[in-house]
Amino acid sequence: MTLQKWIEDRAIHGFPTFSIDDVRAAGIYSSEQILYNELSRLCANNTIANVYQGFYVIVPTQYILRGSIPATYYIDQLMTGLGKPYYVCMLSAAELLGAAHQRPQQFSIMTTFPKRRIVSARNVTIDWFYRDKLPEDSLITKNTETGTIQISNALLTAADLVQYQQHVGGLSRVATILEELSEQIDIRRQFAPLVPYVKKVVWQRLGYLLENIIEEKALADDLYEQLRSTTGYLNYLPLSTSAADNPSNRDSRWKININVQIETDDI
Repeated sequence: MTLQKWIEDRAIHGFPTFSIDDVRAAGIYSSEQILYNELSRLCANNTIANVYQGFYVIVPTQYILRGSIPATYYIDQLMTGLGKPYYVCMLSAAELLGAAHQRPQQFSIMTTFPKRRIVSARNVTIDWFYRDKLPEDSLITKNTETGTIQISNALLTAADLVQYQQHVGGLSRVATILEELSEQIDIRRQFAPLVPYVKKVVWQRLGYLLENIIEEKALADDLYEQLRSTTGYLNYLPLSTSAADNPSNRDSRWKININVQIETDDI
């Protein structure tokens, strides 16, 4: 059996990905060099795509002309192969929740340490973020073409966007997304599972945005009530992580030093 025939059989039987170890286990090639040569040839003619070290996706016909395979097509299989827990986060999660205004250029994945190398598959790049442990109770399952994926729920998505504001284009962009994402946030139900995972300052910044920028007063009040009952005293901290602190301009409720101007015209 040729490698191409073996790949076609996998695709027919519903297996859209494979690793180089899977090929070795099939006993198709007598030498590593011949195996690598054939894998390179099939990558060059768009039969397969190498999306990680020794991990391949069988390119479906609908993506050949597009020039890229969406990460949702293979991310669950990749992370299972790596033996790593994960969830789709930030702008990528917001898009899947229907709250992104445009498709992000990078696909964001939260996983656990140790760190991984950046993965590129044609023009799709996976941006890795890390926690010591994932908040499993704050993840939801979404269907994809090839199965399911794990993504952050609305509140965890909002918290990650605020925490990693520099990675997503700043707080004006975060506020833009929050305006739509807020419709799916349920503070009373979603807050408690995240207390061990999200820093207090992230909630302070999120609360300020909800109340003062997108004017979701009810959500802000719910968050303030939960925050004060679980974390106690708040310290003054800067709103933006990318600008110098400005203690002369303060929000006394959220204990936020307003060190950046968020233009409401951007929302």
